[in-house]
Amino acid sequence: MRLLFVGTHNGGGGTESHFVTLAKAMLAEGHEVAAVVRPNTPIQNALLNTGVQLFDGVFRNAFDPRGTSSVWRACGKFKPDWIVGSFSKEYWPLAIIARLRGVKLALFKHMDYPLKPATHYFIPRLAHRFIVISNFMRDNFIARGIEPKRVQILYNPLDLEYFKPDARLRQSSREHFGYADDDIVVGFVGAMHPDKGMLPLCDAINQAMALMPQLKAIWVGDGLAVVDLNAKIQNGGYANRHIWHTWSNDVRPYYSAMDILAVPTIGRETFGRVSIEAQAMGVPVLCSNNGGLPETFLPDITGKLITSGDVVAWRQAIIDIAGDDQIRRGFSENGRNWVENKFSSAAIAKQFTQLLESSENL
Repeated sequence: MRLLFVGTHNGGGGTESHFVTLAKAMLAEGHEVAAVVRPNTPIQNALLNTGVQLFDGVFRNAFDPRGTSSVWRACGKFKPDWIVGSFSKEYWPLAIIARLRGVKLALFKHMDYPLKPATHYFIPRLAHRFIVISNFMRDNFIARGIEPKRVQILYNPLDLEYFKPDARLRQSSREHFGYADDDIVVGFVGAMHPDKGMLPLCDAINQAMALMPQLKAIWVGDGLAVVDLNAKIQNGGYANRHIWHTWSNDVRPYYSAMDILAVPTIGRETFGRVSIEAQAMGVPVLCSNNGGLPETFLPDITGKLITSGDVVAWRQAIIDIAGDDQIRRGFSENGRNWVENKFSSAAIAKQFTQLLESSENL
């Protein structure tokens, strides 16, 4: 198949990572892949010199004629069988171009919020594949009135050559952060927004630190809640055992330094990419029972499922896992195997190929 991915967003978050990883995975699967991307963005930089044919384009909004003309020209040159989109501001232009060009259309929805009424009604009907990234999201869209047959699931793909256990990186990372061999490090990676749950997590960690002298914490991310988080750290009595670092495009050194990753979301979590990244690197996870997070790991096999926002439950889970080397080793081994079978880019590319080749909904 010939696949034209369209993603002109200039960010570097989970949707962009999904876009890049899936495009590269489909190329590795043997398909011809091109992409319309905004110049000098994380997406373009990640796809340079990969074999994906790149076209410049920008959609500043759904009515931007420059973006539409860029995709139209790319279709003329590349002649795709499918257009693949991931960003909502590009849905309508891609739907119109696909119809006019006689090209099939696959659209991904990554965030679990209601679409505008016209988009909600027409886009899942105009797209040949309307794809969400978790069962949690699919159930919600069906509850909002979209027919079940019009909503498919494809989980986030993960590059397991990039995210993998690395003993040398672990040693160098822990030395860099000043961790001793017997320190147990619990980490958080993500947007510093109150809905992500880092503030009650900090309370739980501080309470656990009172009972575990070897417990340390590392926080990675940016956002409005950094000030509140810092206040909790400074007033919690164990400030010298916390480290905060702004967001990094390469989070592997931070995962490598950790013994446990906490994903304590108290808002709506559609999936939880950091959970599968950490498991791929052999890090056990503690996740809240929130949204799509339970779909990212195996409770009591690769990590622990904990009530969202329950400080006492989180404190006890941290103490239990941090205090048992054998449990952590088991979770670590199981987590890598689980992610390899469930979320590897090769496995997801095969599923995506089957989804596109299926005759349903065409």
